[in-house]
Amino acid sequence: MADTQGKSAEALVERATIPSIAPYCVLFFISGFPALIYQIVWQRSLFAIYGVNIESVTMIVTVFMLGLGLGSLAGGQLSKIRYLPIPIAFGAIELGIGLFGVFSLTIFHHIALWTIGASAVKTGLITASLLFLPTLLMGSTLPLLVTHLLRINHNVGESVGLLYAVNTFGSAMACLVAAFFTMRLLGQSGSVRMAALVNVIVGCSAVLLRRPGIYSERALDFGRPDAESISVGALPFASGIILAAATGAIALGYEIVWYRLYSFGSGGTAPSFALVLAFYLGGIAFGSLYVHDFCRERLHHDFSRTLGILGNLMIWAAIASVLVGPVLAIAARHVMFLATFPLVSLAAALLGAAFPLLAHASIPPGSQAGTRLSYLYLANIVGSATGSFIVGFILMDVWSIREISVCLMFAALVPAGLLLFHGSPKTRTFGSLGFGFALLIALFSPQLFSDIYLNLLLKQDNVRISFRHVVETRNGVISITQDGTVFGGGVYDGRFNTDLNNDTNGIYRAFAIVGLHPHPAEVLVIGLSSGSWAEIIANHRDVERMTAVEINPGYLRLIQLYPAVAGLLQNSKVHITIDDARRWLFSNPVAKFDLIVMNTTYHWRANSSNLLSVEFLELARRHLRPGGILFYNTTDSEEALLTGATVFPYSLRIWNFLAVSDSPIVVDKRRWEQQLSSYTIEGKPVFDLNDAAQRKRLHDVILLTDTLNSPDQPQEMGMESGESLRRRLKGRRLITDDNMGQEW
Repeated sequence: MADTQGKSAEALVERATIPSIAPYCVLFFISGFPALIYQIVWQRSLFAIYGVNIESVTMIVTVFMLGLGLGSLAGGQLSKIRYLPIPIAFGAIELGIGLFGVFSLTIFHHIALWTIGASAVKTGLITASLLFLPTLLMGSTLPLLVTHLLRINHNVGESVGLLYAVNTFGSAMACLVAAFFTMRLLGQSGSVRMAALVNVIVGCSAVLLRRPGIYSERALDFGRPDAESISVGALPFASGIILAAATGAIALGYEIVWYRLYSFGSGGTAPSFALVLAFYLGGIAFGSLYVHDFCRERLHHDFSRTLGILGNLMIWAAIASVLVGPVLAIAARHVMFLATFPLVSLAAALLGAAFPLLAHASIPPGSQAGTRLSYLYLANIVGSATGSFIVGFILMDVWSIREISVCLMFAALVPAGLLLFHGSPKTRTFGSLGFGFALLIALFSPQLFSDIYLNLLLKQDNVRISFRHVVETRNGVISITQDGTVFGGGVYDGRFNTDLNNDTNGIYRAFAIVGLHPHPAEVLVIGLSSGSWAEIIANHRDVERMTAVEINPGYLRLIQLYPAVAGLLQNSKVHITIDDARRWLFSNPVAKFDLIVMNTTYHWRANSSNLLSVEFLELARRHLRPGGILFYNTTDSEEALLTGATVFPYSLRIWNFLAVSDSPIVVDKRRWEQQLSSYTIEGKPVFDLNDAAQRKRLHDVILLTDTLNSPDQPQEMGMESGESLRRRLKGRRLITDDNMGQEW
């Protein structure tokens, strides 16, 4: 009796000396917040330097993820140190991340001055050097804290599931805060400073948790005699590595598919990326948290059942993931678009449950658990980066969204089948049902995915239209209606029309260049879209050479199908290059132009401020010849109008376009009328002066110059001087790379 009481007392003392894991979970939750803020801001900052073409995007994202993977290895090696004070190590890592974060944008800016215009390979190496240290530190924390928790609960699945969940919940919260608050209110620099402050708070708090006397070092050691004796024979560690890579590739592949759909449905808004990522990470976290409980209560030693459940998870995760697109397209016609984002969480929850289960089935809860987890985590991240590259960079250029979704589903079914084969008999029945359902989805996928982009474009509108062409490339989705209206990435992007007598697309703004510049011999056109503007400019009799920079080659496939603009591709004066405009200007510093024309997209779309900011206008200025003019679409943004009128001493608004220059802009009404009277496109006159209606149309266009001197309330379709703009818009904010205009 006394012996029993003694053992009970000893057990109570032992439990009392083991610290609560709650403080570490709270800190790891908070540490997930700055990590995603950094990712969003750093990617956005690097895109402004190296371009938003798919090559740069893929390179930056891949480098970021691989840095996390290498950090996991480093954390795994640190976890081998038997008496390492993990709270202090975790705190030091957080402080290091915060220190880098404070200076990160300044470092990026100075490095950019030396490396602007670098090739894709050099861009990758430069990006890797910039992001290596912070991502290494970020990736190292999970293996360290898992080792710490294992010293307490001796359950791999429970430890990984819990920490993976709380950290991912923190990251998901960061995405929501970034989407709705920080990026809009604080800009890039303010968001990074806030993230760095959070790192410092977490780091200092973690160090304080390691004060002497808070816990016994013995209590955190793997002191239980059976800690290393628990073996996991059901899944060899090498198989766990392969499966971790496969699940990462499939999960990130689907995330790219979902982002493509949500970006199209939102019209390419910047918050759509953060929202998709938030609900994706939230789902991943929920799945991990559920598995944490499951491993603790039901699967502590039942590894055969674990494999069967893991196989079922992969099957049903693939089914749910492939159905997100079709269900989204249907739901968007009946509910608010924002209300559809939980669809991503439902599928991601199943995907997120896989990694903790893999860790539970392939890693014994001994002193090597942190190291093995680092290898598993690295495999998962390498798989994620590979899946991101294959889907985003390769498959989206050759396959439709339907074909990619079905392919990813079958990629999940193969390892799922192998897992079920080695799982318990009860789990195979449910898995067989999943296989049958997946085959039905593949069979009826053409019907499920039909008109998916049309439904996402129309949403709850009752307008009846249909698409004549849909072109999907890795750079985006272009859809053309039966009447020739162009939608690029889910928003209006012009029409195939060069007829000034039947001006359905504001094409008179393109013809306005004849009255702005007396001799535009060298012209740069940024963005082709339908090619209508470029076709008109290329046929200007004074234009000797026109360079066009377009980021999406899909437009070239469509231009050749429409006679009104097809001649552009055969015009010897025209030279078309596929690139990001900002990157191209950086790469061609000696190129000079009399006229730069940008019929840019809406000012509120993601990355649009890269062509509207003070920094870009200064860049464009360096490419103008003396007397040169930059003529660009502000899409009715008062901030964009004021920014241009402030950066350049001379400016002129023509409807929602703005002409800016370092020399006075003289609207020559006589030259305008003479040139329009004789203007031809592919040999056909723009105006038939023998037709009374067309003579009147010419007269009406010329009359627009008379609105230049109209008083305070300028006509919408008319002109307005820079002095009037600055006076009327005084107090508005200037667009910069840091505040990103109205994107957020």
